[in-house]
Amino acid sequence: MERPVVLGIESTAHTFGVGIASYDGTILANEYSVYKPTTGGIHPREAAEHHAKVAADVVSRAVKKAGIKLEDLDGIAISLGPGMGPCLRVGATIARALSYKLSIPLIPVNHAIAHFEIARSSTELFDPLIVFISGGNTMIAAYEEGRYRVFGETLDISLGNCLDTFTRETELGFPGPPILEQMMSKAKEFVELPYTVKGQDLSFSGLLTAALRALKEGYRIEDISMSLLETAYAMVVEVTERALVHTGKREIVLTGGVARSRRLTEMLNIMVKAHDVKFGVVPPQYAGDNGAMIALTGAVELKYGITIRIEDSSIRPKWRVDQVDVPWYYYYRDLR
Repeated sequence: MERPVVLGIESTAHTFGVGIASYDGTILANEYSVYKPTTGGIHPREAAEHHAKVAADVVSRAVKKAGIKLEDLDGIAISLGPGMGPCLRVGATIARALSYKLSIPLIPVNHAIAHFEIARSSTELFDPLIVFISGGNTMIAAYEEGRYRVFGETLDISLGNCLDTFTRETELGFPGPPILEQMMSKAKEFVELPYTVKGQDLSFSGLLTAALRALKEGYRIEDISMSLLETAYAMVVEVTERALVHTGKREIVLTGGVARSRRLTEMLNIMVKAHDVKFGVVPPQYAGDNGAMIALTGAVELKYGITIRIEDSSIRPKWRVDQVDVPWYYYYRDLR
């Protein structure tokens, strides 16, 4: 198999994405449709209904964008987890159907690892400490002895969830990080908020509660917004720096939806310069959930013979990165 081309399906949360990629890192298509709740956060069953309605159109758009036919595919990759059960089931059902209809392999992909892989491939930083910050995840990870190991993670809600919830509760809008960064320019004073780092792990629920309480106590929302961002990001930078020293890595990659944050990138840049290590940020179009990262990871897995039988392809809502063998880890580096 010289150049396997794989279609990848992402449906772990609010995004139904379809990407098409080859094993060498070439992204041929990256189409998607995003579920937007009318009120509150993501309603899993409503999101699943959205995914089911748009699936055929998104698949069709991706195939057309790639300039290929379904029959040209070598495999179907599916994000089996972690994620929301109803959403995962929609993507898995479609992936199984395509795999069966086309008589091509079904490839299981861990959603978080796909974020890691597209960040490594796109930045060409192939052995980094990975800072993964998104709406549903907050994690510091690195490759050691055949798997990605977690060197710090949230103990409760994710950073993205914390910031998004604050802006929703205060009716500022969604998503949270860019809105809060705009508010920062109008801030005048720093509001003391809980800074909760426990060893290498983080906790954001108390920070969120305190920020909302401060608003009721009469503090300006601009000041709270700045203080919330600065406190949360400082916590991330602290555990990242400690993990960097512990692992001895010489590269850091920032990935996930919050990787689009200008302020978080600035703060990490200050830290990495002090340690004289390389720093890369996943391109904006691949920061949030997307099908391209599933397709890319699936293509490399297929090259290494990693497939799954349809009857074994149950979704895995709590599938951790440190449960997945990664035999392909040095592939991108050797390919270059």
